[in-house]
Amino acid sequence: MATLDLGIDTIAVSPVRRKRRLGSLFWLAAGWIALISVASIFAGLWLTHGPLDMDMLERRAPPGLSHWLGTDSLGRDELARLVHGARVSLIIGICAPLIGITIGGGLGILAGYFRGRFETLVVGSMDVLLAFPPLVFALAVTAYLGQSLFYLTCILGVLGIPAFMRVARAATLSLAEREFVVAARALGATHTRILLHELLPNVFLPLLAFFLLGVAVTIVVEGALSFLGLGVPPPSPSWGSMIGEGRESLEIAPRLAFIPAGTMFLTVLSFNLVGDTLRALTDPRQGAL
Repeated sequence: MATLDLGIDTIAVSPVRRKRRLGSLFWLAAGWIALISVASIFAGLWLTHGPLDMDMLERRAPPGLSHWLGTDSLGRDELARLVHGARVSLIIGICAPLIGITIGGGLGILAGYFRGRFETLVVGSMDVLLAFPPLVFALAVTAYLGQSLFYLTCILGVLGIPAFMRVARAATLSLAEREFVVAARALGATHTRILLHELLPNVFLPLLAFFLLGVAVTIVVEGALSFLGLGVPPPSPSWGSMIGEGRESLEIAPRLAFIPAGTMFLTVLSFNLVGDTLRALTDPRQGAL
């Protein structure tokens, strides 16, 4: 606590401290993500029906004790397909941004630190990749290699590299000339040490916040591709394909489209809320007086 002596009285001045609280929305969103993740990982331990088990006598059955969310047009348990579809969405939604953050983040840090021709080459190549229509790219790769979970993850991961590169480069440019980097360089630290020990820990937090936002975007993109028939091949369930199948039963059983759509909406919203909260916490401007 600092004091100001004005000749009459001594006034105590306390430093301004801003408490950054996560808030109830953050914990609700994190709880939903945890619930979906645990339910999909341990699906085999608590689900009584398989996602591919058909019973034509129970087509479009309403929710009940045997089928908690009812059945679809082929008599398959809607809850089982919803939970196993969460596996597909989470695997692609997490693994694809991992490719982007690994390759794009690494290139962005190197480009922002070394600058010069290397930066021009990296930024130019990312601009070329951004200029290529993503849907056309996905169609071309899918037509050549076929539809699979692995190929779809790689496609979305490559498409996410430019965004992560730009975030990492922008963060590195703002840190490359800071005092701790200049001091490390003056003490004779190598480029590798500066990159790993000085820049990477500070760039990682903004990348982590952007990673969570990337997960939300990837889940939406995967759902859109599956809705168009370009995602994981049937009969493997995914939220996008379930919405596509449910549109044929909108007049008879609208829940077949609304339940997976609502689940996707809540999951994407949760990742967005968590990502926005972490981004606000890691933004240096938030700590300015």
